[in-house]
Amino acid sequence: MTTVEEAEKLILAQLRDYGAESLPFEQTVGRILAEPIHADRDLPPFNRVTMDGIAVNYQSIISGILTFNIKATQAAGDEPAAIAYPDECIEIMTGAVLPASVDTVIRYEDVEITDGRALVKIQDIKKGQNLHLQGADKRNGDVLASIGRRITPAIIGLAASVGKTHLLVKKSPQVVIISSGDELVDVDQTPAPYQIRKSNGYTIKGALQKQGLEPDIIHIPDEPEITRQQIQHCLQNYDVLLLSGGISMGKFDYIPQALEDLDVKKIFHKVAQRPGKPFWFGAHGNGSLVFAFPGNPVATFMCLHKYFLNWLSATLNLAEQSAVYAVLAKDFQFQPALQYFLQVKLQSNPQGQLIALPIEGNGSGDFANLADTDAFLELPLERTDFKAGEVYRVLRFV
Repeated sequence: MTTVEEAEKLILAQLRDYGAESLPFEQTVGRILAEPIHADRDLPPFNRVTMDGIAVNYQSIISGILTFNIKATQAAGDEPAAIAYPDECIEIMTGAVLPASVDTVIRYEDVEITDGRALVKIQDIKKGQNLHLQGADKRNGDVLASIGRRITPAIIGLAASVGKTHLLVKKSPQVVIISSGDELVDVDQTPAPYQIRKSNGYTIKGALQKQGLEPDIIHIPDEPEITRQQIQHCLQNYDVLLLSGGISMGKFDYIPQALEDLDVKKIFHKVAQRPGKPFWFGAHGNGSLVFAFPGNPVATFMCLHKYFLNWLSATLNLAEQSAVYAVLAKDFQFQPALQYFLQVKLQSNPQGQLIALPIEGNGSGDFANLADTDAFLELPLERTDFKAGEVYRVLRFV
C-alpha cells in the first residue's frame, strides 16, 4: 500500500495553475491574492493626532508657558489650523492632521479649559506625545499584503485604504462532488429502514465553501453505464472530481472500472491509513483530477482535509502554513500497521500547551462523532502504543 507520506507527494506532483481573475475587492474574502497590495502613500499619510486635547509647540512648554489661548478648533478631516504666538494652542481631535506650527498634543484630561484658555495641569510632557507619525507603519510603495495571502477582512480594509477597487485573485478549480449508491435518498425524503439520507456531499460542500469554492453536487445510482456516462460528463466539464463511495471491492462498486474505461490514470489506490484506507487518486489526460474517497463519512472527511485541501492550498499558491502540534492527553493504543488519524478535541492548558483529548467513536461510519471533535491527531504507523504527554501533528478541521 501507499504510505501517507508517499500519497501526499504523489498528489502534490499534480499541481495545476488555473490562472487569475480580477474581482471587486469586497467580493474577495477567502480568495488567494495573485498580486501584492502596495501602499499608495505613507501610512499614516500625515502626522495623525491620537488623543483629543490641545496641540502646542513643545518649546513653549520648555519656556515655562502653561496657559494657552485657544486659537482654533480642528476636527479630523479639517484643513490644518496654525498658531502665530508661543502662548497659543489649537484644540484638536483624534484623527486630525497635526498642524505644522505645533508638535505636541496634551490630552483633555490633563488640561483645564475656561473662557477660551487652556491651563496645563501636568508637568510630565514629552515632545511629540500622542502622535502617530507619518510613515510610521508603512512607506509609500511598501508591500502591505503579498501574493499567496488568503484575503481576510483585514486585507479588505487594506485594499480599501489604498484605493484598490479590484483585486487580482487566483482562480479556483471547478469542482464537482459525486456520491453514489442506491441506499442514499435525498435530504427531504424519509428513508426506508434499509436506506440513509445523503450527507457526505453536503459535508464536503460545506468544507469547500469555507475555502471560497462553490462546488456542484451530483448523485450516481449503482448502474455501470450510468456511472460511466456521468463520470465522463464530469471529466469534460470539471477540473476536479471528488467522489464519495463506490471505490472499494464491493460487487456494486462500479466507479473504479468506469475510471479505467475513461482513461483516468490510477496514480494510487489504497493508503496505509485509518480511516480512509481505500482512497483512490488519479488523473485524466485533459488535466482533470479525481479524488475518490471511501464512502464512510469520517474517512471522506479526513481524506478531504488531509489530501484535497492540502493540494488546493498548494495549487492556489497559498502561503505555507506552519504545522500545528498538540500533546496527547491520555494513553492510546492502535494495533494495525496503519497511520491512524485519531479524532480529538483540542484544549489549551494554563501553560499555553495545545492538548489533544481523544474522542473515540464507533469507526469511520460514526459521523455524529465529528460534531464533538475539531481535529485529527496524526499517529505514525511505526507505533502501536502512544503515551500521554507525547506530541503529534494536528490536522484541524474547525
